Amino acid sequence: MKLSLSLRLAAYATGAFIAASTAPVHAADTYPAKPVTIIVPFGAGGVADAIPRIVGQKLNEMWGVPVIIENRPGASGNLGMGQVARAAADGYTLGLAPAGNLTVNPLLYTNLNFDTAHAFAPITLLATSPNILVVNPAVPAQDFKSFIEYAKSKPGKLNFASPGAGSGAHLAGELLNQSAGISTMHIPYNGMAPAVTDVVAGNVDMMFAGVSTVLPFIRGGKLRALAIAGPHRLPQLPDVPTVAESGYPGFDVTSWYGLVAPAKTPPAVLAKLERDIATVLKDPAVRQKFEDQGVEPANMSSQAFAAMIQDESRKWAGIVKTAGIKPIQ
Repeated sequence: MKLSLSLRLAAYATGAFIAASTAPVHAADTYPAKPVTIIVPFGAGGVADAIPRIVGQKLNEMWGVPVIIENRPGASGNLGMGQVARAAADGYTLGLAPAGNLTVNPLLYTNLNFDTAHAFAPITLLATSPNILVVNPAVPAQDFKSFIEYAKSKPGKLNFASPGAGSGAHLAGELLNQSAGISTMHIPYNGMAPAVTDVVAGNVDMMFAGVSTVLPFIRGGKLRALAIAGPHRLPQLPDVPTVAESGYPGFDVTSWYGLVAPAKTPPAVLAKLERDIATVLKDPAVRQKFEDQGVEPANMSSQAFAAMIQDESRKWAGIVKTAGIKPIQ
């Protein structure tokens, strides 16, 4: 199993320090001189929308110019990402980039009208959010170890939900199959809400989902949390161990959200964005708002973020290949 995201983040953080020490001293003196737009490739509401709004509000206060959040949902985020890729490379159009759009979608979509590997200039990682393995209470397993034993006793009989083929929840389920040597069947839905609804209703046995999505159902007894698919336990669920603690070292399915600009954006502008966002992410009020959304601030340099994207892309390419997930036309 490869290094967990937590260890890789630590390595990237070291790179971030080195990069910061060699960054240009002087930012673009006139930037920003007009409103800056952050394109979110999903609809309003939810974590992916909240993160840039929190950051954008603070940047507005820092810069004295409006920071506009523009939602451009469609095609699993590819529509909005394409708009960022084609925007003028002047720093006035940025993009919120969830992990899947930079690492998984290029593997699954054959009709992208932009080259993900070369279309964007990474600015920084904004936040991370671990996923939780939850089951319907009718599943007899009370903990992760007994669940794996139960799944091995019923090969091909259990199923897991996701918001769609190729989604993070889908890949997490496939990674669990491969890591634990079990065989559970994937049931794709058109979005997270109907997927969670069917697990709560007992129509599907289990799924991986973000903490903000399933925590109310866990607290209400409608879902049972078996393990955290991230590097550490969560303060909201201190008694729920990680998958790694439960016998699978290195298992890490952490969702993350970064900020990118169109390729060829001036380095001085990128450097200013990197420094200013680092300041924003240290603000206690911002950190509290992130915590309220179930995410953790995770600032890093543009160079470190680029290295992380490449590492995550290689990891998920292997999972997609082994699971036999077919490209989407």
